[in-house]
Amino acid sequence: MGLLDWLRRRSRRTDEPVPATGTAASPLRTSSLQPSFAVVDVETTGLSPKRDRILELAIVRVDARGTIVDEWVQRFDPEGPVGATHIHGITETDVVGMPLFSAVAPAVVSRIAGLPVIAHNAKFDLAFLRNELTGAGWSVPWMSSYCTLDASHTYLPDLDRRRLVDCCWAAGVHLTDAHSALGDARATAGLLRAYLVAHRGHDSVLREAKQSAAATVWPSHPSRPSLTPAQRRAAATQGRARPLRITPPRPAAPPLLRQLSSMSLLEVLEEGAPVGATAYLELLFDALEDGDISEGEADALQEARDVHELSTGDMAAAHEAFLLALAHRALDDGLVSRDERRELRDVAALLSVPESKIKAVLDRAEAARHARLSAALGPLPDPWLHGDPLRVGDKVVFTGCDEQHRERLERRAEELGVRVISAVSRLTVMLVTDGSFSGTKRARAEELGTRHVHPETFEVMLAHLQPAARPVLLQRPVETARTHVSEASADAVTASAPAPSVVRAWAIAAGLEVGVRGRLPKHVIEAYLEASQAS
Repeated sequence: MGLLDWLRRRSRRTDEPVPATGTAASPLRTSSLQPSFAVVDVETTGLSPKRDRILELAIVRVDARGTIVDEWVQRFDPEGPVGATHIHGITETDVVGMPLFSAVAPAVVSRIAGLPVIAHNAKFDLAFLRNELTGAGWSVPWMSSYCTLDASHTYLPDLDRRRLVDCCWAAGVHLTDAHSALGDARATAGLLRAYLVAHRGHDSVLREAKQSAAATVWPSHPSRPSLTPAQRRAAATQGRARPLRITPPRPAAPPLLRQLSSMSLLEVLEEGAPVGATAYLELLFDALEDGDISEGEADALQEARDVHELSTGDMAAAHEAFLLALAHRALDDGLVSRDERRELRDVAALLSVPESKIKAVLDRAEAARHARLSAALGPLPDPWLHGDPLRVGDKVVFTGCDEQHRERLERRAEELGVRVISAVSRLTVMLVTDGSFSGTKRARAEELGTRHVHPETFEVMLAHLQPAARPVLLQRPVETARTHVSEASADAVTASAPAPSVVRAWAIAAGLEVGVRGRLPKHVIEAYLEASQAS
């Protein structure tokens, strides 16, 4: 039974209101079941595992079928500022009298030892957990883990973004009290259960993680004294390098902000970003959305590169793809303002992408738009024997084909406003191929059911290019999940809920007050739906 089949049959929820933070000695909920996985989530003072601290840690242990066995949550004294209260909701007052992490470390170890650690973007949570335990004097062994974000590419392949809220929304998992450690850990446990049921408990990665965790030996006590705050700071800055420069403050609402708020990771992946850089790109999106990269954000980006083991080539490909996707977005309204050009160049310099690449894509796309606007696109001839026509703005991928013929077709397609991209996705309209080469592009096209078109037919379709189709405004990452959203979350996600990025972009253009992060206000969604129906 697949994930969506399970969603159709699901009738019982295990979510509860989040209680007050417990103590190290008093778990919130227990049962007689045997734990198989330890689902963890951390709330932190910042994004740097080396320089920031854990404020709150939740451990939700589940059995082999994903049923909750017990829950445990604890806040800590971070020995310094609590950081972004507006995100995690924890104030300075909330941590007064809380224990140091070192005092509670034995309880933490007892709950994760022998079990694979499950988390959403697991490398982030494990980096913080490892750093806290090491700072508390523990010799930390290699921790076996399983990442529900990485696994979402298998179980939820069509998502634009893969934050916990996105994956839970697509899978019908209830997320309450987001950005609290216990709320997010419970949601991650629900996501794990969805994966387990979809794969009938036979996920080979999970099985290997369990075997590895069971064979890992944890120490019974720390082997050295805890580090002082000063020692932690010294260790964090040792060998520090920052390849990214810090941007100067930008205007309150820069043009690129409007593009970032509606751009999806899928667009960046289409331009050639490696899949392994997804979490890094999410962080880059968040860092750039306010038009400024702070020193802390630059450090966090560097550490994300280290945590996710991204090579220099991976970084270059991710940055170039990000800029190309952003440049195409800047052209979507038909105009590239002077401010947008300046910001594209600034971001290119920030990410060490040659300015020539941005200039080339802007010049090519502008020429394509001019050619399209000046062309008299006539109706299709009668009869028309080639199925659905090619339209301005369609995305196509080439593979195989005679090299000279392919280059000519690609150049002509770009001139007329047809996007030639490097990778096949669900947004690709057709794969242009003469059948002479069977590679990953063709395999992906067959998997998605993407239309195959011979180069000669494609040339005919270019000659009879049709106007761009009206965009589909209302969509969800997983259509079949829409009837499985709980009544408790109906205010946030209705049966006809559009993609949040689409609503956010429309709201900004309409002059409505809306942030670049977090849940969209209900009145903004309603206004968008009303405007969509009216048009």
